[in-house]
Amino acid sequence: MSQATATRAAAYAAPAPKAPLERTTVPRRAVGPRDVLVEIRYAGICHSDIHQVHDGWHEGIYPMVPGHEITGVVTAAGAEVTRFAVGDRVGVGVIVDSCRTCEHCLAGQEQHCADGPTGTYNALDRAGEPTYGGYSTHIVVDEGYAVRIPDALSLDAAAPLLCAGITLYSPLRRWQAGPGKKVAIVGLGGLGHMGVKIAKALGAEVTVLSQSLRKKDDGLALGATHYRATSDPATFTELAGRFDLVVSTVSAPIDLGAYLRLVRVGGTLVNVGAPEEPVRLDLFSVINGNRSLAGSMIGGIAETQEMLDFCAAHGLGAEIELIRADQVNDAYDRVLAGDVRYRFVIDAATI
Repeated sequence: MSQATATRAAAYAAPAPKAPLERTTVPRRAVGPRDVLVEIRYAGICHSDIHQVHDGWHEGIYPMVPGHEITGVVTAAGAEVTRFAVGDRVGVGVIVDSCRTCEHCLAGQEQHCADGPTGTYNALDRAGEPTYGGYSTHIVVDEGYAVRIPDALSLDAAAPLLCAGITLYSPLRRWQAGPGKKVAIVGLGGLGHMGVKIAKALGAEVTVLSQSLRKKDDGLALGATHYRATSDPATFTELAGRFDLVVSTVSAPIDLGAYLRLVRVGGTLVNVGAPEEPVRLDLFSVINGNRSLAGSMIGGIAETQEMLDFCAAHGLGAEIELIRADQVNDAYDRVLAGDVRYRFVIDAATI
């Protein structure tokens, strides 16, 4: 691809809401002074990709190229780029721009930009043009919104860290998961399995709360000490008030009151899953026990780099199933059926 002029990249896109993804080409802007051109090697499939392709959260922009778990190699850099050079291994996550001047951006919390961050896909950039994500061969991004992939991480297993990894690392760090803390991870999927790994590496005692015991052996192998089925009513009576921190990763509505009652006095339930439907809450489950209900959304660019360095130091990558690009629609069906352990990753060389 040329770095001097805008061009087109091969990609897989949904042409309309709920439509199957199909091979096409999409425009990529010319490489500006602070931009890097990234040859994409791998792109993870996040459940949020499916939500957005299916128009589940808000009105989408079509054709839509999903993908915000991107790893690749820099093949061109603008004249003012200082953080990266051609040949560097980099990642691109959920956002590719923000206002850069509000209090949140200045504090390294670009995901909470007062003007709204620019999503890697299904968004409009500063020029008013749609953004296109990682199910593609190339992407152009401002160097300030890319991160370095440590050599200790393989590019395929690192791709899901750009969303799943930081989505769990940020709340586990913020609510001080560590030695002496009891942490529960609700759901053992793409997000949850990284939550187990990271919480264990931080030194916490980890319990997985899943609908059934079907994945119990996996959960224990990933680092959990305990694994309980939420379909068993005894789980909620026997574990009442047990946990300092509960992190829910599920994207379906759950009984928040029941999970809050698992939290110790003064503890916190953090929700990182995003159901399409509203969720009801009995406020007495918050008031009784002085418990907190919180939300968390990815992390800033600096924290994402911190997470990658942490994962490299502890040998943590995602558990992945590598697929060809033409298998993406089957992969979506399998994600919805819960048939993946634990993240599909597209080999961009097959696009």
